[in-house]
Amino acid sequence: MNVILFGPPGVGKGTQGEKLAAQMSMSHLAMGDILRAAVRNGTDAGLKAKTFMDAGKLVPDEVVVAMIEDRIAEDEAKGFLLDGFPRNVAQAVALDEMLTRHGLNVDHVVFMDAPEKNLLDRLCGRLICRACGFGFHRQYSPPQKSGICDRCGGELYQREDDREEVIAHRLEVYREQTRPLLGYYHEKEGFSKLDASGETAAVYAALKQVVEIQHG
Repeated sequence: MNVILFGPPGVGKGTQGEKLAAQMSMSHLAMGDILRAAVRNGTDAGLKAKTFMDAGKLVPDEVVVAMIEDRIAEDEAKGFLLDGFPRNVAQAVALDEMLTRHGLNVDHVVFMDAPEKNLLDRLCGRLICRACGFGFHRQYSPPQKSGICDRCGGELYQREDDREEVIAHRLEVYREQTRPLLGYYHEKEGFSKLDASGETAAVYAALKQVVEIQHG
């Protein structure tokens, strides 16, 4: 099974995607993780990406798609869940072309949405572990010990892009670049829209039901 989750920042794509991929034995392909791993491992695509990153430029779509292609090829039989990609219609077209070359297709595209107030609350309270990358929330899922990761004991911090003024800009970029994906995917088979404004467990149950019912 191959799945794409997309939606605004703070809607819970990472949390829900990680859980669904683990339960359904899929590769969880989070764009940020892929980018960092490709640079760290010195792959061809990673080295190309690093030249742009070092220059303070955005990594071109074709380089990003090449990284995803490398990851999918590593474990093609497992299926994948894409989280954080595509971010715009041009990337969606490039992704479709790449998958077609490999004889693959996307089974489900799930658009996760929530009111802007919910997104702001979630993002402003988010905490990330410096060591393992696991996420917590000051209000909804606080760590057992303040400032310390439950999983590995690492230090928790707030990302620079989770500050309120930065969040406002991220939401504006989302509206301009990513939300138009609704028009691209809406008429495709396997598209679903999911209300992600509820509690994490309830949203996951709804996501799992959507994927299982459509796949079944």
